[in-house]
Amino acid sequence: MPATFVVVPLWQGSVSARAMSLADGAEAIRGDLPSAATVTVEVPVEAGESLGTGVSRYSTIRRVHEATTQALAQVPDQAITIGGDCGSALAAVAHASDRVGGDLAVLWLDAHPDLNTPESSPSGGFGGMTLRAITGDGADGLALGESARVAPGRLVLGGIRAIDAEERRFIDEHDVSVLAVEDLSDPSVVIGELEATGASNVYVHIDLDVLDPSALAGLSYPMPFGIGAAELVALVREVVARFPVAGASIAGFTPSSPEAAVDDLPTILRLVGALTSGSRRS
Repeated sequence: MPATFVVVPLWQGSVSARAMSLADGAEAIRGDLPSAATVTVEVPVEAGESLGTGVSRYSTIRRVHEATTQALAQVPDQAITIGGDCGSALAAVAHASDRVGGDLAVLWLDAHPDLNTPESSPSGGFGGMTLRAITGDGADGLALGESARVAPGRLVLGGIRAIDAEERRFIDEHDVSVLAVEDLSDPSVVIGELEATGASNVYVHIDLDVLDPSALAGLSYPMPFGIGAAELVALVREVVARFPVAGASIAGFTPSSPEAAVDDLPTILRLVGALTSGSRRS
């Protein structure tokens, strides 16, 4: 069946000076999605309070997480979540994990591992804690429970170029698979790492900062030496051809203006097309 798109214009998980542009980016992508297959989660205007959790804007992020969980509960099949920041992927991974009975690996394509905790995060931004929360570690209400969490051995990180000390400790302690940007140019390497997790189904998360800044202008944290757009599209297509994709997400689009968004959208829509190529085959 065709995928359902769930648009979550969450910006509160980012601490970038351009954080609010994440909502604009999600809305820009939404404008090019099929309206009949698209659901939008309302994100409150207010930033929110940390409430002593160590997570900046925790109260709003938790509200949006709960609203996203409710929206996804109405989606019986594959959902492609459009953020916003990476925090929008938390409920989406839980939805995918529930669909396949926990038989899930996560391919996390991002310039950052997003494996901090509220205690270790240098910024308090939840975007940098999202993957750790997916493994079950995090603030109350923002960490997946036992039935949905993904074990560290079923994570494959790709394109990571900036790792904090606690993230490095977690990766080393759990022997998390981390692939360099160069590895992503060979889909067989990525597929081999996913096969090694033992999972039959894959969740694909794309933070657009995995791309080289020359490929996309609308990035909150542009980092040099990322993957090219054509190579990333080819990789996603190969992964989708090899594995059932239980869910996916795209995050991190921060256009500086509506005009700038138009210039970047063709690249993003190619990635959307690659993520949905498996559902079209069936």
